[in-house]
Amino acid sequence: MTDAVGSIDMPDAEDESPESKKKTRKGGKRGKKGPLGRLALFYRQIVAELRKVVWPTRSQLTTYTSVVIVFVVVMIGLVTVLDTGFARVIKYVFG
Repeated sequence: MTDAVGSIDMPDAEDESPESKKKTRKGGKRGKKGPLGRLALFYRQIVAELRKVVWPTRSQLTTYTSVVIVFVVVMIGLVTVLDTGFARVIKYVFG
Protein backbone atom coordinates (compact mmCIF):
# COMPACT_ATOMS: atom_id res chain seq x y z
CA MET A 1 0.00 0.00 0.00
CA THR A 2 1.45 3.37 -0.98
CA ASP A 3 0.46 6.97 -0.60
CA ALA A 4 1.20 9.96 -2.85
CA VAL A 5 4.69 10.51 -1.38
CA GLY A 6 6.06 6.98 -1.12
CA SER A 7 5.79 3.66 0.62
CA ILE A 8 4.35 3.46 4.12
CA ASP A 9 6.90 0.81 5.06
CA MET A 10 9.89 2.79 3.81
CA PRO A 11 10.63 6.31 5.04
CA ASP A 12 11.01 9.09 2.52
CA ALA A 13 14.47 9.87 1.22
CA GLU A 14 14.16 13.41 2.56
CA ASP A 15 13.89 12.13 6.14
CA GLU A 16 17.30 10.43 5.90
CA SER A 17 19.20 13.48 4.67
CA PRO A 18 22.39 14.41 6.56
CA GLU A 19 20.97 17.86 7.40
CA SER A 20 18.21 16.29 9.49
CA LYS A 21 20.77 14.28 11.48
CA LYS A 22 22.73 17.37 12.59
CA LYS A 23 22.39 18.29 16.23
CA THR A 24 20.83 21.64 16.90
CA ARG A 25 22.59 24.00 19.24
CA LYS A 26 20.90 24.50 22.59
CA GLY A 27 20.19 27.95 23.94
CA GLY A 28 19.27 29.82 20.77
CA LYS A 29 20.02 33.54 20.99
CA ARG A 30 20.69 33.30 24.71
CA GLY A 31 23.43 30.74 24.18
CA LYS A 32 25.90 33.19 22.64
CA LYS A 33 25.47 36.04 25.14
CA GLY A 34 27.44 36.47 28.32
CA PRO A 35 26.00 37.18 31.75
CA LEU A 36 25.66 40.92 31.09
CA GLY A 37 23.93 40.28 27.77
CA ARG A 38 21.47 37.92 29.43
CA LEU A 39 20.85 40.46 32.20
CA ALA A 40 20.17 43.17 29.60
CA LEU A 41 17.81 40.82 27.73
CA PHE A 42 15.98 40.08 30.99
CA TYR A 43 15.64 43.82 31.71
CA ARG A 44 14.31 44.50 28.19
CA GLN A 45 11.75 41.72 28.59
CA ILE A 46 10.60 43.17 31.92
CA VAL A 47 10.14 46.62 30.38
CA ALA A 48 8.24 45.11 27.44
CA GLU A 49 5.89 43.23 29.77
CA LEU A 50 5.30 46.32 31.92
CA ARG A 51 4.29 48.26 28.81
CA LYS A 52 1.54 45.68 28.20
CA VAL A 53 0.01 46.23 31.65
CA VAL A 54 -3.24 48.16 31.75
CA TRP A 55 -2.74 50.47 34.71
CA PRO A 56 -5.86 51.56 36.66
CA THR A 57 -6.95 55.17 36.72
CA ARG A 58 -6.91 57.15 39.97
CA SER A 59 -10.66 56.67 40.50
CA GLN A 60 -10.40 52.91 39.89
CA LEU A 61 -7.48 52.70 42.29
CA THR A 62 -9.46 54.59 44.94
CA THR A 63 -12.42 52.25 44.45
CA TYR A 64 -10.28 49.11 44.64
CA THR A 65 -8.49 50.38 47.74
CA SER A 66 -11.71 51.22 49.57
CA VAL A 67 -13.21 47.82 48.69
CA VAL A 68 -10.14 46.07 50.11
CA ILE A 69 -10.15 48.18 53.29
CA VAL A 70 -13.89 47.54 53.86
CA PHE A 71 -13.41 43.81 53.29
CA VAL A 72 -10.49 43.65 55.73
CA VAL A 73 -12.46 45.59 58.40
CA VAL A 74 -15.45 43.24 57.97
CA MET A 75 -13.20 40.17 58.25
CA ILE A 76 -11.52 41.62 61.39
CA GLY A 77 -14.95 42.15 62.92
CA LEU A 78 -16.06 38.61 62.04
CA VAL A 79 -12.91 37.03 63.49
CA THR A 80 -13.20 39.19 66.62
CA VAL A 81 -16.82 38.14 67.20
CA LEU A 82 -16.00 34.46 66.65
CA ASP A 83 -12.93 34.65 68.91
CA THR A 84 -14.89 36.35 71.70
CA GLY A 85 -17.71 33.80 71.36
CA PHE A 86 -15.33 30.83 71.46
CA ALA A 87 -13.49 32.34 74.45
CA ARG A 88 -16.76 32.69 76.39
CA VAL A 89 -17.79 29.12 75.50
CA ILE A 90 -14.40 27.75 76.62
CA LYS A 91 -14.56 29.82 79.83
CA TYR A 92 -18.10 28.50 80.52
CA VAL A 93 -17.12 24.85 79.80
CA PHE A 94 -13.81 24.79 81.67
CA GLY A 95 -14.65 27.24 84.40
